[in-house]
Amino acid sequence: MALLTPEDLENLSMQLEENDEIAKRVTGLDIKGICEALYSTQPGTEKVAIIPITAGNGIISNFTSSLLFIVRYFGFEGFITEHPDVTGYYEAVSQGADIIMMADDHIFTAHNLRNEKIVSNHVATGVIYADIASRYKEANSKDILVIGLGRVGYAGACHLVNKGFNVYACDPNKEFLQKAVDELGIKPYCSDDRKKFSMVFEATPNANTISEGMIEERCLVSTPGIPCGLPPEIGQKYHV
Repeated sequence: MALLTPEDLENLSMQLEENDEIAKRVTGLDIKGICEALYSTQPGTEKVAIIPITAGNGIISNFTSSLLFIVRYFGFEGFITEHPDVTGYYEAVSQGADIIMMADDHIFTAHNLRNEKIVSNHVATGVIYADIASRYKEANSKDILVIGLGRVGYAGACHLVNKGFNVYACDPNKEFLQKAVDELGIKPYCSDDRKKFSMVFEATPNANTISEGMIEERCLVSTPGIPCGLPPEIGQKYHV
């Protein structure tokens, strides 16, 4: 959450609609459809409570209202608690919340009180963005490149391995890379191999992580990264 600024949350409605259109064009499903297919479930009558948290650097302007917009965009009933922190948690449960969402400087969680499941943003983000990349309709193989093996990238790489993809990955942190090799069986990506990919899952907070030698024409890059790791000129040149 420390990476987000109020400016990142502006024009959220337009961003969601654009992303939905792109997802449907390249995978055949919108984001809601991808989630339903991925988790074999559909939203019901769950009520979502969003609790402001004041710990650490405090509340990001527009954050809770943006979450509420997203919750409603995907068809849930939602509300923001009047009070923050523990008092807000008590308020959420007292008002019949089924799902509780809250974030501090270190983690953003969604806790489903109905089924007792809890997920962090790192895992949920990694899985859904990796899954979008894996559903690319124009992919010409099962090879996929993961850039960045932090908490988000590792979760996505694990999901892709479990789906049966040939996962290649790179990360400047050699310990992260070796951990993924040992635990997931991924293949380290080496630019000297000149291997190019039609599917890329980019999971870093850095710009310009994707170079020409990595991608094929009309490659799909799925990334939650801020800023985007794809240089605009490369995206235009290869019709990414």
